[in-house]
Amino acid sequence: MNEKYSVEIISPDKTILKELATEVVIPSFEGEIGILKDHIPLITFLRPGLIKIISDSEKIFFVEEGTVEFAENNLLILTSTAKFLRDLDKNILDKLINDAEKNLSNTNITDKDKYLLTHKLETLKNINL
Repeated sequence: MNEKYSVEIISPDKTILKELATEVVIPSFEGEIGILKDHIPLITFLRPGLIKIISDSEKIFFVEEGTVEFAENNLLILTSTAKFLRDLDKNILDKLINDAEKNLSNTNITDKDKYLLTHKLETLKNINL
C-alpha cells in the first residue's frame, strides 16, 4: 500500500523541493505538527524551526516563516526562508545566531517578535553541523 503523498516547498523565485514523502513534520504556531497521508485538510502558519521530510531518506530544512496548506494528499509549503540544513555551514549559522541575539536584545520589540526570535534562536543553537 502506498503511504506517500506530494510535498512541495516553494519560494517566491523557485521551487525548492518537489517529491513524495511518507511523513512531514512542520513547526507551526500550534507546535510541531506531523502530517501523514490522508491527514485532515490543514492551513497554518510556520514559526521558526525545522521542517523534516521523511521518505526513503530524511531531508531537513530550516525556516523562519511561511504558510502551509494540506489538502487531498498534497502538502504545499510557501516560504522565502527555507534553507536545506546540509547547505548551512558554521559561518552562516553563527551569523544567523548573532543576528537573532542582537534583535532579541532590542527592548522595543513586540511580544510576537520575541516569541519568533526565541524559537529561531533555540532552533539554530540546537543545529549540529
